[in-house]
Amino acid sequence: MSAITEISPGLVIQRVKPPLKLADFKLIAFDMDSTLINIECIDEIADAVGKKAEVAAITEATMRGEIKDFKESLRRRVALLQGVPVEALQQVYDERLKLNPGAAELVAACKAAGLKVLLVSGGFTFFANRVKDRLGIDFARSNLLDEADGKLTGQVVTQSWGDICDGAEKRRTLLEVASLMGISPQEAIAVGDGANDLPMMGEAGLSVAYHAKPKVREQAMVAINEGGLDRLLELLE
Repeated sequence: MSAITEISPGLVIQRVKPPLKLADFKLIAFDMDSTLINIECIDEIADAVGKKAEVAAITEATMRGEIKDFKESLRRRVALLQGVPVEALQQVYDERLKLNPGAAELVAACKAAGLKVLLVSGGFTFFANRVKDRLGIDFARSNLLDEADGKLTGQVVTQSWGDICDGAEKRRTLLEVASLMGISPQEAIAVGDGANDLPMMGEAGLSVAYHAKPKVREQAMVAINEGGLDRLLELLE
């Protein structure tokens, strides 16, 4: 077990020696829900039909790694959204979704240093595409909710790459984008908070846990346990 060092309150590192150079990296990949943004979107959509507690319990168990099959977990939760009006998504975006502290600053710093920015989410395109545009992110992959007659059907739509962006798909996307860029995964940073982020974090040259579940904090090279996402810049020149 490598030494764990709290280099300042709420900022913990292991297996990495600062300062690192941001310009040595070419790509940064972010999870969305509870990482770039403050909410788990699916839990908030479920609130529209009075099923937040039921859905949130499955979400929490999945992010802790207690439910191993993310795809099955997501299908179970999405099925509970059947009949939700599509307008409820816009309401969640307008009224509940906020960028986490330091998200805009970290993305801007990465872009200024020449990194490409990737958003890979087990959440939904409705939110991921808006967050992508809001932050000037280069590429996003997430799940597409099926709808008919202005309501959610309780299913996800199969896209060209598959139907559900789980941990394996996050990892594959990171590797695919790195390959397209002609870089090594060691030149990538991966930032997440839940168990389904671990596969991509395991491939990246620098893995960052943000206000994460214990299992994720234990495995990440950097854990931001207090403060904003831009605290990563304290380690990077």
